[in-house]
Amino acid sequence: MIPRNEYLDFLIRSKDKQIIKVVSGVRRCGKSTLFEIYQNYLLKNGVSKSQIIYINFEDIDYEHLKNYRTLYDYIVSLLINNKMNYIFLDEIQHVPMFEKCVDSLFIKKNTDIHLTGSNAYFMSGELATLLSGRYVELKMLPLSFKEYCIGNTENKSSREKYRDYLENSSFPYTLQYGKDKKAIRDYLESLYNTVILKDVAVRYKISDLMMLESVTKFIFENIGSRLSITKIANTMTSNGRKIDPKTVEKFVKALSDCLLFYQTKRYDVKGKQYLRTLEKYYAVDIGLRHMLLGKKGVDQGHILENIVYLELLRRGYDVYVGQADNLEIDFVAMNENGVSYFQVSASVRDENTLRRELTSLQKISDHYPKIILTLDEDPSADYEGIKCINAIDWLLA
Repeated sequence: MIPRNEYLDFLIRSKDKQIIKVVSGVRRCGKSTLFEIYQNYLLKNGVSKSQIIYINFEDIDYEHLKNYRTLYDYIVSLLINNKMNYIFLDEIQHVPMFEKCVDSLFIKKNTDIHLTGSNAYFMSGELATLLSGRYVELKMLPLSFKEYCIGNTENKSSREKYRDYLENSSFPYTLQYGKDKKAIRDYLESLYNTVILKDVAVRYKISDLMMLESVTKFIFENIGSRLSITKIANTMTSNGRKIDPKTVEKFVKALSDCLLFYQTKRYDVKGKQYLRTLEKYYAVDIGLRHMLLGKKGVDQGHILENIVYLELLRRGYDVYVGQADNLEIDFVAMNENGVSYFQVSASVRDENTLRRELTSLQKISDHYPKIILTLDEDPSADYEGIKCINAIDWLLA
């Protein structure tokens, strides 16, 4: 079992605090396993098994609890007086109006509540309003490259493991299949179909599954490229799949809500303002992209860009695509400590490519860190304050 230490530390730091812990993330990214690891931590640190209440709403054994009132009565019947009760409600979005149950449990003094959900939808609307200021959200992703290397025990170089990471997927369970490519592909197909059918089509009442899949593949193929709803609609139509922009917008929102893709807005570095057009989209996992597109999806530059984007999210940044005059900065990464700027390129050995990447960063007049990440294995370099670093080393740092 891979110790997801950064996520586990979040739960440990929040232990016994009067706040609801919400773990959101795409299906099978490891949320349930994180709860299992944390429950083991509790048991090793003085908490008795009777103080832990765990319910997974994708388990048919708990189907009778999918009524918020029934669920509330059931949990209350298990609470132990004068002791803290640790409540884990996994995939809670399956319970209509679950926020009423959660709110009532929250006001009790001896409850420590933990929730998971597989889409952004369950943390919107009434829940966010009702529980405003009462919850913290941990946004969970599949394995980072560093975590993948810990779980992949094969005697391979980090570059070889990086290739496996892209092709075999960052979803934790795929590591159990080792070198069995067919088993990995079957698992990813099952996961993809579950997300598309259950999380997207059913929840958003989408009947044209062929069109939904066409839009999904188009976004996977164009990760890291500027896209607009109109551009997607026009491309689909020109390829013989007529679709109007409103339908595309519905599909894209559903795919983003189910955390299959992340929309990244543009930021004007000089004007210090957010731009509303031509966002970029990044996939939650490159292995899914490889499964769907095969060799057609090989684009090392945009794939590396996708990997870097997800890693910046893991490291706690808010991430935007930068704009400086008419030039683009791949990522403007912001946190409470300031800003970092990143250019990402599969290689900068070509002089023209290096000049292009440097020019974009040189347009920025502030003194925050400016970094070029590349797969080149040359030693790190410094170009008048702009650092050029091997991306694999950076991912493992």
